[in-house]
This record gives sequence, C-alpha cells and structure tokens, in this order.
Amino acid sequence: MTAIPDIMLSNGQNIPQFGFGVFLVKPEETVAAVSSALQVGYRHIDTAEMYGNENEVGEAIGRSDLDRGDVFVTSKLANDAHEPDDARRAFDESLKALGFDYLDLFLIHWPLPTRYDGDYVSTWKTLEEFYREGRARSIGVSNFQPRHLRRLHAECDIPPAVNQIEVNPYLTQDEVRGFCAEHQIAIEAWSPLGRGNVLADPMVESIARRVGKTPAQVVLRWHIERGDIVFPKSVNPERIKENMGIFDFELPGEDVEAITLLNRDERTGPDPDKFDGRR
Repeated sequence: MTAIPDIMLSNGQNIPQFGFGVFLVKPEETVAAVSSALQVGYRHIDTAEMYGNENEVGEAIGRSDLDRGDVFVTSKLANDAHEPDDARRAFDESLKALGFDYLDLFLIHWPLPTRYDGDYVSTWKTLEEFYREGRARSIGVSNFQPRHLRRLHAECDIPPAVNQIEVNPYLTQDEVRGFCAEHQIAIEAWSPLGRGNVLADPMVESIARRVGKTPAQVVLRWHIERGDIVFPKSVNPERIKENMGIFDFELPGEDVEAITLLNRDERTGPDPDKFDGRR
C-alpha cells in the first residue's frame, strides 16, 4: 500500500498530506466513494456540514475495518452557524452525524466579512473552545485571506493550524501561501485540478507525456512538491486509485516552476472578500 507522507501542524498533530474530498459527492454515492478510497489507502477524508454527506462519511468509516484513530477526518462550520451558540450546536450536530466523539480538524468554512457585522473572531473563539475540550484535535480556517488571518492573530489565543484555500496552477495563491508559511499555517488546496481546467494545458500535457503520468497526476504531484495538503475527489473507483499514483515519481524543480508560472489568478470559486455564504 502506498505510504502517504504526513505534515506536522503547528500544534504537533500530524495530518496526511494526501486525502479524499467529498465536495459535490451526492449522499447516496458517498459511502461507496469513501469506502473505495479507504480500500486503496486513503487515510484522510475532507467533508463539511454544507456538503450534506457527513452521515455517509461516518458510515463508510464505520463499515471499514479501520480504527477511528487510523483515519484523519475534517469537517467545516456551515455559513449560517457563525454565531457562537449556533456554532456550538452545529459542531455537536457534525459529531452526531459522523458518529464520532471528536474531529481531527474543524474549520470555519468561509470568513463571510460582509455578514455577522464582519465578526468571525467570536466564531473562531468558539472553535478554540472545541480545541481546549479535545473534541477538535486541531482547528483552522478555510478561504481566509492574510487580512482575515492578521485579525485572528491579533485578537485570539490559538492560531489556525490550517488554511484551506482554492489552489491550482491557474490560481497559485502565492501571497496567501507566503503569509501562511511565515506563520506556520499549513495550506490545504481545494479544487486542486481547477475543476479540470488545467488538465488540457499544453505545459501540463507535455510534462505528463515526458514522465509517463496523467495530467491529473502531474498536477497533484505539483501540489505535493510545493508542500500543499491536497484531496482530489471522484466517485469512480479507478480514478480514485489513479489519483493515488503520485508517490512513485518526483517533479524536478524546473517542472514545478514551469507549472507555477501558469498562474492566471483565475478563480473557479467565490471571492472570499465578497462571498456572503448564500448561493
């Protein structure tokens, strides 16, 4: 079985650098998809309250022959639950849906600076409660920009261990990554393949032909080389297995740089400074 490297977070907890995402995976497809991922060696599952499939993620893990401690599980706070009491209730509901008594990582899903009077600090302080109680082994944020993170650093006690942001070769997020590196915040990359947009790029295709890998494997390896934590998604068992095939080769520095230079600052998701959590 493929050995997936760990990254040590700033609080001393280890997180597998490669995992499995279930964004937009239908609840009725989630048990089979997560089960396939666990069978081929994934040990990191990323879900969220807003995905509507926490129950099925927990069911798949429960059906496996793995101990709870063998699988790193992340979930995220819903956008309509930022008020402290709502956040406490939502966190309890996540644990109940998953069937767990703790989460390995719990994130604020979006900063929502145009809602709640721009107050994501009280939300973060509520996550600090979960961390101190041991019900969240690590806490972090998602889609936070440096200005949001600076406020947390200035007003809160516990820094985020993770910032999960949209990253792919067309959106390299160098400013956010630089800030997070300076403050020991690990980067997780969502939409790591740019929703497939980067796979037909001539540079990516050329490198893939040369190294004998698929364009998706090359882009996922690029993330690994840059130190990102990455979790592609699929419901196809063969694709789930194929995505794991990135640990038997490396990209030379010039290939990593060539892919990085494809950056267009092109988002496929919302702008974190404008997104109000309502779609």
